[in-house]
Amino acid sequence: MAEELDESLVRSAQAGDMAAFAALVERHRAALRATAIALLGYTDDAEDAVQDALLTALQRLPELREPSAVVPWLKAAVRNNCRQQLRARKAVPVADPGLLLPPVTSPGEERLEQAATADWIRRGLDGLSAPIREVMMLRYFSGVTQYRQIAALCGISPDTVASRLRDGRRALAQQLRQTAEASFDEAGARAEAWHRESAQIVGSMLDGSFGTVVEDWYHPHALVDVMGLIHGDRSLLLDMLDWTFSADVGVRLHHTMASKDVLLWEADFVNPPSDPEHCPPTMVALFSLEQGRVARMGISYGTHHPG
Repeated sequence: MAEELDESLVRSAQAGDMAAFAALVERHRAALRATAIALLGYTDDAEDAVQDALLTALQRLPELREPSAVVPWLKAAVRNNCRQQLRARKAVPVADPGLLLPPVTSPGEERLEQAATADWIRRGLDGLSAPIREVMMLRYFSGVTQYRQIAALCGISPDTVASRLRDGRRALAQQLRQTAEASFDEAGARAEAWHRESAQIVGSMLDGSFGTVVEDWYHPHALVDVMGLIHGDRSLLLDMLDWTFSADVGVRLHHTMASKDVLLWEADFVNPPSDPEHCPPTMVALFSLEQGRVARMGISYGTHHPG
């Protein structure tokens, strides 16, 4: 009967019923915590390992092909997190923290961006402070998952990334438990509006009017940080855009996420045949907004599609 109930809850959660996912978590939270304690002892790290596993599982729940096996699946995620923490204690370089569960193997499977779950998490993120929201959005909802990358985009140290993620996991878990049965039409509509506006901004930049876009959308003293290595103001961004678009490079925006005053873009560069290596293949941009205008922009480049 227990497995049948778990299977029913998983199928309901996969169909978008977040109250079912919350019920599933509460059924097995004690067992998952015991799994973490067995490896890490009675420490805060054990609770962090459980919360991290649950957030990752929430994103990858559509990939679970055997709902009746959800408990071993969750425990495996917890054990993976614990092993990463144990390696970190021994000062061994930690693998990409995004690799907590088996990767997607079917081309038809995509990262979770389905309305019910995404809106539930967006509403939970809205209740967190902006600095914590930034690292949480990058860690769980973008291709930027390594602490060093997140640190560069946010202009903070890797240790600060770790502490903000720890605080964010706990706060978000509490938010999700409190809002599991709520309706989030407003959050979904706001996300769609931000995506449309982001696409319009990118389109305006591509048609040659990026100077006006930057002047209108960025605060006069907005800070621009590139990979944690190059720092400047709006003029730096204008120079970068001019260098990019004058070479006939295209930009394809493929993912956005917004939470109050934090906006995340992921995009691909489309280099011309005459200069196929003009720009790196991918870009992630993290925007901190004040009254709807950009106060800070962090930029990171990648060599492959983050999805």
